[in-house]
Amino acid sequence: MKKVFVLTVLLISSILGVTAQENSFSKEEQEIINLSNDKWQWMSDKNVEKLADLFHEASQFVHMGGYWGKEQELNTIKDGGIWYKKAEIHDQKVKFTENTATVYSIIHLNSVVGGNSVRFPFIVTEVFVRENGKWLLSSLVFTKTLGE
Repeated sequence: MKKVFVLTVLLISSILGVTAQENSFSKEEQEIINLSNDKWQWMSDKNVEKLADLFHEASQFVHMGGYWGKEQELNTIKDGGIWYKKAEIHDQKVKFTENTATVYSIIHLNSVVGGNSVRFPFIVTEVFVRENGKWLLSSLVFTKTLGE
């Protein structure tokens, strides 16, 4: 019974924590957070059409094994070289400078790489640029942390 109580308290605390975090963002920050979170879902769904619209033509993607541009990232997702199954987002912060928004996220990424299921802790840096009234992803950088 005690375990059920503790688990219930932890679950409610985590839900309230996420809600509190969402409510602490300004309207502009929340717009970028929503776009970042949509991107994770589109990556999970392998929705390369939505991602192609989001990724800037000159975008760069930095992974543990290398870096490449938009077309290679889209092909990697489409062909299943990396399947971003689920990003467990623990914290997000947004910083703005003129027409640039940078999202810093602490996540655990559940993915399939080369046919192997893996789960890694990352700090992810996403740089969005605003062009013609639309936010585009310019850079996505994964930095593996020592945790887990």
